[in-house]
Amino acid sequence: MRKQLATAALLLAATIGVQAQQKPSLTQPQDKTKPSPRLNPVQERAKRLSDQMARDLRLNGYQATKLRAINEDKVAKMAAIEQRNAGNQKVITEQCDLVCKERDKELQAVLSTDQYSNYYDSRATFRKYDRDYAAKSADAIFVNSVQNPLPASSKGATIGPARTATPAPTAR
Repeated sequence: MRKQLATAALLLAATIGVQAQQKPSLTQPQDKTKPSPRLNPVQERAKRLSDQMARDLRLNGYQATKLRAINEDKVAKMAAIEQRNAGNQKVITEQCDLVCKERDKELQAVLSTDQYSNYYDSRATFRKYDRDYAAKSADAIFVNSVQNPLPASSKGATIGPARTATPAPTAR
């Protein structure tokens, strides 16, 4: 009886294994030839700042995820302020300070007391890190726009050789 049960179990396991091998996979393998989607400059800026803060403050996974969401929101607000008030550094600084105070309140709910204390002491360093990256990336975007200008038309027209007119047929 035990031999029959063991044989039946083996046979069942073998057929399940064969069926599993024959089923097509529902997930498609990732095409390694295509580039991964790029983050926009604001998302990249928020990611870099979040990574730096997560390292320096020694955050766990949950805290790092919350921090990334907070930073993405706040960096987007600061980038909009910087773009809207370009050239008026006083207004930019005042409005960005208000956004940073919002971030302080939100981070207080996410970080432990020690982590928040470390963050609070390092705010100026994090702000400088963010400003330096923003300035560097703005310069890079400007240089790229000068080196690779977009076409004048917003409809995606490109500049190319002019069309040659075909000669009209001549009467004989």
